[in-house]
Amino acid sequence: MNGTIELKKVRKTFPRDEGRIVVLDDVNITFGSAEFISLIGPSGCGKSTLLRLIAGLTRQDSGTIRIDGVEISKPGYERGLVFQDPTLFPWMTIYENIAYGLRARGVYQTEKHLIPGFFRLVGLEGFEKSYPHHLSGGMAQRAALARALVNRPKVLLLDEPLGALDAFTRMTMQDEILAIWQKQRMTTVMVTHDVDEAVYMANRIIVMSARPAKIEQVITVKKEHPRRRDDLDFLELRAGILRTLHFAGKREEPDKK
Repeated sequence: MNGTIELKKVRKTFPRDEGRIVVLDDVNITFGSAEFISLIGPSGCGKSTLLRLIAGLTRQDSGTIRIDGVEISKPGYERGLVFQDPTLFPWMTIYENIAYGLRARGVYQTEKHLIPGFFRLVGLEGFEKSYPHHLSGGMAQRAALARALVNRPKVLLLDEPLGALDAFTRMTMQDEILAIWQKQRMTTVMVTHDVDEAVYMANRIIVMSARPAKIEQVITVKKEHPRRRDDLDFLELRAGILRTLHFAGKREEPDKK
């Protein structure tokens, strides 16, 4: 498994009443194999847009995005994507939801033996026949993770996957995701608004400026896992990122209607 992601001169715009608005401008960054990356930045700066570009759900206006040297042109099973809401199919059981990716690829019969292992991985054994409405928010997000992981992706993309959870469940799920990442060793890119979450989980933190978004700062977190949230180094790094974000937010230009 590799999973190196290269973004070169990536630019993305969206249409507006008066022309187009630039969301991402000249983004250049490489995410190494098996890294855990957090993307943070001012609200609306284009973090989720960047994630969707890597997922192949939308196309950049210019520039290139490659995984292991192959340019991305559409979605692919080597990239798993988890949104803030679990987006499970409500008419399917949890087993059927997790198996969906294998069926879509036409490999269910040959790879269905893997599914019980993913139930164990995310702690959902015994819920195979349950439906999404039977699960708590944290359990539903575990199911969404298993559905993304069952295809054994090189890259896991997380778009604020814990944003809708209460504080206690969120901290528990942070540890769950880290444990999965440490076992599976896929390249993981997570969008978050929570600076504490970024410092707690990531190997590198990519701080993005206000739109048109560029890479404001790249921060390597040298502390090994597990990390302590009350550690002095943790608190100092958190404070520095908050200062950077405040500066980046000041540069955001007001929308012109």
